[in-house]
Amino acid sequence: MAYVLLIVGFALLIKGADLFVDGSSNIARLLRVPPILIGLTIVAFGTSSPEATVSIIAALEGSADVSLGNVIGSNIFNITLVVGAAAFLFPLKVENETIKKEIPFTLLASVALLILMSDIALQGLDSNMLTRSEGFIFLLFLSIFMYYVIEIGLKSRRETGDEPASEDITWGKNILITILGLAAIIFGGNLVVNNGTEIAYSLGMSETLVGLTIIAIGTSLPELVTSISAALKKESEIALGNIVGSNIFNILFVLGASATISPLAVNDKVFIDVILMIVLTVLLLIFSRTSFKIGKREGSVLVVAYIIYLVYIILRN
Repeated sequence: MAYVLLIVGFALLIKGADLFVDGSSNIARLLRVPPILIGLTIVAFGTSSPEATVSIIAALEGSADVSLGNVIGSNIFNITLVVGAAAFLFPLKVENETIKKEIPFTLLASVALLILMSDIALQGLDSNMLTRSEGFIFLLFLSIFMYYVIEIGLKSRRETGDEPASEDITWGKNILITILGLAAIIFGGNLVVNNGTEIAYSLGMSETLVGLTIIAIGTSLPELVTSISAALKKESEIALGNIVGSNIFNILFVLGASATISPLAVNDKVFIDVILMIVLTVLLLIFSRTSFKIGKREGSVLVVAYIIYLVYIILRN
């Protein structure tokens, strides 16, 4: 029964995220918000909402390993398998100045996470924790990022002017879709955490491993679907921007909110995963800055990197 409920939870997360993104995007259009702002905020936040729901519920239930593992595992999955698969289908051009600035911001957020969780090494404390005050620091970083994105959006609006929303897009319908999507995400997230943890214990898996694998992959499915769909439509900026934006939201909003609600104890094993996340972000930055595109060759490297990582963490358990 736990396996059935886990699958139901994942289905609700995916469908809920899909409805949430569609409804929110249409509301943004009704508000005359420029498309670039929709991509960097609404789509990125919408596809990160499963991670947010799962991690916050896990934090409330005292499962810090699931909360942390979910975010770190999702980010690694996004950088490697999602970007890799999308690039393999259609080369991702990195033309937008915003994306080129967002990737270094993702790197900054990842390094900040490593520093703030290293209490034993840097402060000589007895244990590593992400405290409430550190959660607020992440949320402060997020507000700086949002200010930057809004500035970009306003600049874009001045340059392109307002575009009238389609007559087919109505307020009532899209508010309802957004609320239904959010409800499905919350309920699905609850099912995923409870049943994923139960299955992990029955298989002898640690909470850290289940967070890094089953839950991380499940909550990253919206990013995977969105980016592959965008790549097939040759919308490379949406495909890459969605991933980079989602990774920023995962660290700054998801971990920030989770740690603010309930301080998170950090498992020593997670440090290797965070360092790997930083290395992979640097690799993505190099790919995007050198040839200004991520092609099939780079995509293949990223996919192989994820397969090697997956084998490593399963053996580590």
